[in-house]
Amino acid sequence: MPKHGKRYLQAAAKVDQNRLYAPDEAIALLKETSFVKFDATIELHLRLGIDPRHADQNIRTTVALPHGTGRTVRVLAFCQGDAVQAALDAGASFAGSDELIARVDKENFFDFDVAIATPDMMGKVGRIGRKLGPRGLMPNPKSGTIVPAEDLARTIREVRGGRVEFRNDKTGILHVAIGKLSFTPDQIQENFVALMDAVKAAKPSGAKGTYVRSVTLTSTMGPGIPVNPSLAQGVAA
Repeated sequence: MPKHGKRYLQAAAKVDQNRLYAPDEAIALLKETSFVKFDATIELHLRLGIDPRHADQNIRTTVALPHGTGRTVRVLAFCQGDAVQAALDAGASFAGSDELIARVDKENFFDFDVAIATPDMMGKVGRIGRKLGPRGLMPNPKSGTIVPAEDLARTIREVRGGRVEFRNDKTGILHVAIGKLSFTPDQIQENFVALMDAVKAAKPSGAKGTYVRSVTLTSTMGPGIPVNPSLAQGVAA
């Protein structure tokens, strides 16, 4: 078991691991328990009552966080014709067709966070799926990253403005960044509520029993703060 440093242990001592905190209490503790010298990322971890072995119980969707994640998102758009300039005007870092596909394929170019494609490009983009897929960069309709050319600019603005994709891991847990420590408590709370709403809306019909089994808030390198699942869902009701 890894050993923790003195500053972590001091921070962890402020959290009662035998208690389930209300969301607003947990958010306040985030500020008290962060000891890093940079603007830490706030993460929400949810253990769900789903069976990831069944495809119909896996969750993959998006949520528009009201205050974004606090980080700059680099978007690459696979598109052609007039859509290229429209994508660049909307804030895409890169936009194009064959030349971008060739860069990914031959130069291992991955200096972007999200890839979006128009449907007419997917025949070509599919050829580099073996490179994009393992990095979670392959455009996918479930994540809202395959869109008609007329919706491309709006989608790019949404992604850059705070729309994030989330999906469960193989153990049925969601790990989602919902902001920065520099956010105000109200901003963190509003992002928290938006995420919980999206998780509730994405509940698979095949999920049985308790859906949200545990909720934990944490910041970069900080201790986890257990949140009462009932109160967390109540906030989002």
